[in-house]
Amino acid sequence: MKIIDLFCGIGGLSLGFEQAGFEVVSAVDMWKDAVVTYNHNRKDKIAKVETVEDFNDKELPKLIQREHITGIIGGPPCQGFSTVGRRDVDDPRNKMYLEFYKAVKLASPDFFVIENVKGMLTLNKGAFVKDLIERFGPKGLGYTINYQLLNAADYGIPQNRYRVFYVGIKNKKFEFPEPFEYKLTAKDGISDLEGATSEHYGSAPQNDFQKKMRGGVSKPLNQDYTNHSEQTISIISQVPDGGNIRDLPEEIWQVRKYNKAFERMGTFKPSNTIDTGHRNYFHYAEPRIPTVRESARIQSFPDSFEIVGTRGSQYKQVGNAVPPMLAKIIADKIKEMLS
Repeated sequence: MKIIDLFCGIGGLSLGFEQAGFEVVSAVDMWKDAVVTYNHNRKDKIAKVETVEDFNDKELPKLIQREHITGIIGGPPCQGFSTVGRRDVDDPRNKMYLEFYKAVKLASPDFFVIENVKGMLTLNKGAFVKDLIERFGPKGLGYTINYQLLNAADYGIPQNRYRVFYVGIKNKKFEFPEPFEYKLTAKDGISDLEGATSEHYGSAPQNDFQKKMRGGVSKPLNQDYTNHSEQTISIISQVPDGGNIRDLPEEIWQVRKYNKAFERMGTFKPSNTIDTGHRNYFHYAEPRIPTVRESARIQSFPDSFEIVGTRGSQYKQVGNAVPPMLAKIIADKIKEMLS
């Protein structure tokens, strides 16, 4: 079952679908750093730095002559729906979403998956959802569409991360998987990395999630620590387990004047969302930001998956990604329904 990943980033969606048995035959993204990491972790270097528009015009027509495309997945930016009306979807900022639509129209896959931020559900009175159902639904391209806001923490991932998944399948309504009966804490996710270096782990794996993430790897990649100033270390040290800068005296949090600043992961709850602003959250036990590896682990990337580029770019790449474990859970369900 061959699929295409548009706006692939470093390949969180791709990896999850591959783990479920799908084959990614083409992947596209405009961010070179992400594409380099995507290809770095694969034998077949299928990802290209390219616009989806160029891909649709030059490559997709040839691809669909050679292959049956089972699915198209991706997270197209849709910011234009924040201001435009339902009918006025030609806002330039929606160009990439409309190119995703064009790819689905051209390839006519058995299914498609769009992942996006939860705000797209309510933005401009639900204009995006209405347009998506109109374009891709029974009166448009003929897909039966279901969508749901999912929290990664409900599916065995040690992170509260809310994203909307829109799944369209021909002649079948996708049923989203039920949440798990347990949740993992930030500590459950990364405790074996405490004291780890690029040469060795900090301890043996403490639970099944850590065993799964480590696989057969003998030492963690991307486990480089950031040097903080004494002032920063002092402030972080005062933030309680699972707390934030608002738990400190006002003269300290006035330094940042940002509610999300200096949040500390909790030993008793999932991590807050791993995002691109990595200096906004801190390790639950140590006065520092998490390493790139710890961030990737909380995102459910296996320890064998190496993030390349500058340190700042690495954090951004990880923060922009879809958790592969969540992608696999959705992919497994789609595979089951298709078969």
